[in-house]
Amino acid sequence: MISALQHPHLVKLHGCCIEGNQLLLVYEYMENNSLARALFGPEESRLKLDWPTRHKICVGIARGLAYLHEESRLKVVHRDIKATNVLLDKNLTPKISDFGLAKLDEEDNTHISTRIAGTYGYIAPEYATRGYLTDKADVYSFGILVLEIVSGRNNTTYRGKEKSFYLLDWAQLLKGQGNLMDLVDPRLGSDFNKEEMMLTINVALLCCNVTSTVRPTMSSVVSMLEGRAAVQELVSDPNASSFEIEAMRKHFQSSFRRNTGKSQTQTASTEGPWTGSSTSAHDLYPVKPDSTYWDNRK
Repeated sequence: MISALQHPHLVKLHGCCIEGNQLLLVYEYMENNSLARALFGPEESRLKLDWPTRHKICVGIARGLAYLHEESRLKVVHRDIKATNVLLDKNLTPKISDFGLAKLDEEDNTHISTRIAGTYGYIAPEYATRGYLTDKADVYSFGILVLEIVSGRNNTTYRGKEKSFYLLDWAQLLKGQGNLMDLVDPRLGSDFNKEEMMLTINVALLCCNVTSTVRPTMSSVVSMLEGRAAVQELVSDPNASSFEIEAMRKHFQSSFRRNTGKSQTQTASTEGPWTGSSTSAHDLYPVKPDSTYWDNRK
């Protein structure tokens, strides 16, 4: 399946190696490692990504997913879209990797019910709770990823039982108060297209709608991000708590200051090496390379 998928925004598979319990996939070399490393890694490993570059990365990921869902003959869902699974080549072109593929179009099925495979913080609600998988699960994960790219922060920056702050929650609260620009990564300063930034954030929030049928298709997302289609208005909660928004703002600002100059790996939503691997501590499928793992990733 992977070798049949050929697109400028998918990492190219060169081959595989099976020897005993060593199961290896050999992909093209990606000079700039992962998007997670570029945004959240140790200071010496981070890349200075201006807004045009970040927007180009968002569009590229969207095009890759649109190909998987709608253009390839296989019609598949990736199942684990996150920053560690987006790799960057020497030109900072994004390429999706580490495919936890699920094929949707067998016998004209519109969805499949399957064992959960994905990463904490990125999994769509209907998939996490019922195992109900459609291409809209990837759309949700993409929305979370775009919020991370815009803000320069992980979706979950702290995991206390009662003190976890989620980027999506903060974005939704800011939307309700009309302060979405507070979400933008301070490292960008004021040197960016504000209209394009607002459009991108609103597309991300639309993708993260709790109701899967309301989420757009990835081809529609590409059109919206490129300014060729209008963004559907997302209704926000007019009673969003000012206190809650201020608490989240202070938390994210303080965590950003703490992590300036050192690794954010302790606060990342996907701990582990900054590679394209899905074998993080919070993945919901086994990471041991045995037959069960490989069967569940088909």
